[in-house]
Amino acid sequence: MRKQKYHFAGRYAAVKKCHWLHAALVSRRFCYKHKFYGIASHRCIQMTPTVFHCTHRCLHCWRVEPGDFGVTWNQMKIEDPDDPVEIVDRAIEEQRRILSGYKANPKVDPYMYQQALHPRHAAISLAGEPTLYPYLSELIEEFHRRGFTTFLVTNGTLPEVLEKITEPSQLYVSLNAPNEEIYKKIARPMLKDGWSRLMKTLELISSFSCPTVLRITLIKGYNMTNLEQYAKLIERAQPTYVEPKAYMHLGFSRQRLSENNMPRHSEVVQFAEKLSELTGYRIIDESLSSRVVLLSKLEKPIKIARD
Repeated sequence: MRKQKYHFAGRYAAVKKCHWLHAALVSRRFCYKHKFYGIASHRCIQMTPTVFHCTHRCLHCWRVEPGDFGVTWNQMKIEDPDDPVEIVDRAIEEQRRILSGYKANPKVDPYMYQQALHPRHAAISLAGEPTLYPYLSELIEEFHRRGFTTFLVTNGTLPEVLEKITEPSQLYVSLNAPNEEIYKKIARPMLKDGWSRLMKTLELISSFSCPTVLRITLIKGYNMTNLEQYAKLIERAQPTYVEPKAYMHLGFSRQRLSENNMPRHSEVVQFAEKLSELTGYRIIDESLSSRVVLLSKLEKPIKIARD
């Protein structure tokens, strides 16, 4: 994982430089989270408290999984979990370590560099399943105490955690299959009742006061079918947004999928248009560079960033 440029912020917590952190500093190009929600890419920490642990073994995940090397470890149990305050301290420290080489880069604006050294957003989304971390509420609270906004991304297999969690600034739930058969093929869950647990999470989504997102990672040849079933699941959840987004051929997913499984942006748009017709969610934005489309019943997305 270190060879893949992961920086550890504890025994299980990790930070990794996002492509868009580099792009923002060097060429003033920002990711779709900036375009949609106002998040400054150069002030965002891409992190996880559970880099080695997950309830899924998704084909499209970019992290290393036990099956990739024929080794095993218990992905469901965290012994002696990291302290949430220490995770935040070390995440900021590692982010600054990542940024250290940019100071002398003539393409980097000095003001933006100084801003980047003081991040204001945490994307709890890098790898693993964060709801396995027993102090997730405390972690979110610590980021908020320091003036951060937070995006929490979950696969929805632990609804009992989401029922009690301190709300992030925005909640993402991955919905990468329209039915249980495709779900098992893509997610390869380690919980026998993973699909029913995800269905319970969908029913919880409307109870959150923060904006909520159903993320559909589209894998060509696997899950770009059965749109009527997707529509029924969206109706059940009633999220603020739906984000169909192309699978990207990165990391260890390259050992499980091919580049041909990565849909073009035009194919993502076609999927979103059909979904819009079925659900009443309108297309309100899109990002060609990230191959993602934003659907909502709102006229425009809520900007949640903090300066």
